[in-house]
Amino acid sequence: MSLKEKLMDDLKIAMKEKDQLRKSVITMIRAAIKQYEVDKRVELDDESILDIMSKQVKQKRDAIEEFAKGNRQDLVDEAKAEIDILMEYLPQQLTEEEMKQIVSEVVKEVGATTAKDMGKVMSALMPKVKGRADGKLLNQVVRQFLQ
Repeated sequence: MSLKEKLMDDLKIAMKEKDQLRKSVITMIRAAIKQYEVDKRVELDDESILDIMSKQVKQKRDAIEEFAKGNRQDLVDEAKAEIDILMEYLPQQLTEEEMKQIVSEVVKEVGATTAKDMGKVMSALMPKVKGRADGKLLNQVVRQFLQ
């Protein structure tokens, strides 16, 4: 079953169970997928759909920071619940230890020694952890290795 089909099935279940939050999150993802497909005139595969979901999670995390600054705990809680639903569709996220292991291997691979090599490390690293790690956290781990 493709990810699109799974989203459609989950949407139907959410509607039957009257789960408004899940329904709205799945509808939001399906709309983002459809918008991308119409704009680019392509049919997205599961990997591309996961990219869109990852971007949505990143946007929600950024929104949480802004909501917290504005003392809007209700919106923070809602965004966290939306992230939890999105994470169900994404691959298992890497732990910090797993990230450190992969970063260590990539740093050795590209021969990086200083912070100037950050771009080389990140470009070699991103395909290996695609969809399984938060870019901001990954960036911090790489900075620790290149100090």
